[in-house]
Amino acid sequence: MEIRNLFKIVLLSILLACSTVTITGRKQLNIIPAPQILSMSFQQYDQFLKEHKVITGTPEARMVERVGRKIQKAVEQYFAEKGISHRLNGYQWEFHLVEDEQVNAWCMPGGKVVVYTGILPITKNEVGLAVVLGHEIAHAVAEHGNERMSQGLMVQLGGMALSKAMESKPELTRNLFLTAFGLGAQVGVLLPFSRLHESEADHLGLIFMAMG
Repeated sequence: MEIRNLFKIVLLSILLACSTVTITGRKQLNIIPAPQILSMSFQQYDQFLKEHKVITGTPEARMVERVGRKIQKAVEQYFAEKGISHRLNGYQWEFHLVEDEQVNAWCMPGGKVVVYTGILPITKNEVGLAVVLGHEIAHAVAEHGNERMSQGLMVQLGGMALSKAMESKPELTRNLFLTAFGLGAQVGVLLPFSRLHESEADHLGLIFMAMG
């Protein structure tokens, strides 16, 4: 096959794999079917909780749950108003506080949220926590992690399907996933969320916070 024809096929595949970011209308690369990314997300989330001390029953843990549920409700309302509630199909929201000095919080696909105790002195109260959770959940529902994971699969594994990648290179694929969603160290070409991603998450996150 000629290089030119091969390039056309690859380009067409990328174009067909594009989806649209909520609110901005920006096209993004997404070659991973939602059921696959959700399945991997739920597995990795459960594994993370097993490996870390989850705090329950404290005022701080209850605050994380309370604020998280408010943001969840705002997300669901926003998506319903936009007529895109189907994009939340398969979401199984969870909000957990874990004991860790890192200043961090994140949301995996499917609404799987973790807040580290190290960020609470920074957020100080429910309003500060709502800003953080709104931002992190916005990354998830705007599918920024999916986009980064797709980029990683394209560059490092030649666009291999996620299921195949898990079979042939499970460790690399897991590291790509953790990095794409802000949990792991940088892997290859995957960099921190871009300014564009951060801008979209800021915009959408503030909407969720205001609606919550």
